[in-house]
Amino acid sequence: MPKASRLFEIVQTLRHARGSVTAAAIAGALEVSQRTVYRDILALQAMRVPIEGDRGVGYIMRPGFDLPPLMFSIEEMEALVLALALLERTGDHELKEAAKRVGAKIGGAVPPPLRQALHANALHAWGSVAPTPAGLDLALVRRAIRDERKLDLAYRDEQGRATERTIWPVALIYYSETANIVAWCELRQARRNFRSDRVERCAARDGFFKGEGDRLRQEWISGWNTSGARDDS
Repeated sequence: MPKASRLFEIVQTLRHARGSVTAAAIAGALEVSQRTVYRDILALQAMRVPIEGDRGVGYIMRPGFDLPPLMFSIEEMEALVLALALLERTGDHELKEAAKRVGAKIGGAVPPPLRQALHANALHAWGSVAPTPAGLDLALVRRAIRDERKLDLAYRDEQGRATERTIWPVALIYYSETANIVAWCELRQARRNFRSDRVERCAARDGFFKGEGDRLRQEWISGWNTSGARDDS
């Protein structure tokens, strides 16, 4: 987790806590070491965030400290509500959990009138919900896209033919029935789409394709047409 994100999470944790919170508890929630938490607390204190406490005792935040309000219009808030609801229809478990956390953070930071728009339950996304793929974790694919890391796939195409592929994933397309991985395929030496529900096994390789992700995405986007979302062949 980037440092800026950790600092925000620590502030949010202490703001909403009813008592002191130990470094061990914060470290467990953020999946980092206690030493990292101690350094982050010192960094926040240096930025005049009113955190009190010490190692082995726990930390509290003095009352009155708050983050600047998020200045959304009602229409922008409704757009966020609908976008978070649409994430519930994907088969990406990690993104669905993240959407819940986003909603809670926004609800705790915006002024009361906008908070009412967030929790009014007036906007809903309806329709089929994509099942979670059995053969791969979509979070692994998203991390590989960010890190420009190669993936090994055991894949079965529309005709049932099984192949082993090494791919360079550059994008994910979320459809109502499944998600498609857009990638450069080393076997075919061409860009291909892989349906996540046809992936039987997926693992990260030690190899990377650093510096190639943006170029491959631009080539893909520039060639968008009616066949751009076809399955692998």
